[in-house]
Amino acid sequence: MFSVKPLMISAALGCAAVVAPIAAQAGVVIKSSGPSASKYPVGMKLSDSGRITLQTGDSVTILANGGTRVISGAGTHRVAERGKSNRTAIAALTRRRAAGQVRTGATRGDPPPASLTSPNLWWVDVSKSGTMCVADMSAVQMWRPGRDQASTYVIASAESAEHVHVTFLEDEMVTAWDSKRLPLAEGSTYSITGPSGGAPAMIKFTQMDAVPEDLDDLTVALLGKGCTTQVDLLATTLM
Repeated sequence: MFSVKPLMISAALGCAAVVAPIAAQAGVVIKSSGPSASKYPVGMKLSDSGRITLQTGDSVTILANGGTRVISGAGTHRVAERGKSNRTAIAALTRRRAAGQVRTGATRGDPPPASLTSPNLWWVDVSKSGTMCVADMSAVQMWRPGRDQASTYVIASAESAEHVHVTFLEDEMVTAWDSKRLPLAEGSTYSITGPSGGAPAMIKFTQMDAVPEDLDDLTVALLGKGCTTQVDLLATTLM
């Protein structure tokens, strides 16, 4: 006698494959402010299937799937809505280049305004203090927010009397860290004093043994090492 059971089982398996739920993606909180900031701290992972409850004045920025989403306002909000994605900005921001590949001179056209933030996650912003994650201690680039005139910065080690003078030429925003004269060391702190004097930027360097390709994983790795300045740059650039 002909049996239909195998066919029925096969069909059931096929249906199961179609309706099987897709694993929920996790978003990462990269910016949080307001009364509920402690409830949703930077670095917290949120399930796409979840919800968050905010109060008046709250604002939470979530990075997920290469996009960002700002959730604000009192009420309960779904996390699942996809944020806007800018793959071009992400690629430019996270690109790692050797010292010889960086053009330090002016670009064609009108120069960018001095208020621009750093266009690269791995360049050291000489105006900001904090912990800086780097992929290669021997190939670090420095960036300054301005290019209208030449300026000299004094870089000194907090652990010794060693210091160097670094000059940005007119129309130059990027220059290499002199690793021969002032080599970087894991966990060491360096002060960077600008031409106008004042309080120096204090930067602590830490090595990333592996740099995740996935942006969400990279964000978590940066936060794990305390490199919040770079995460802030991600949040600002991808908004």
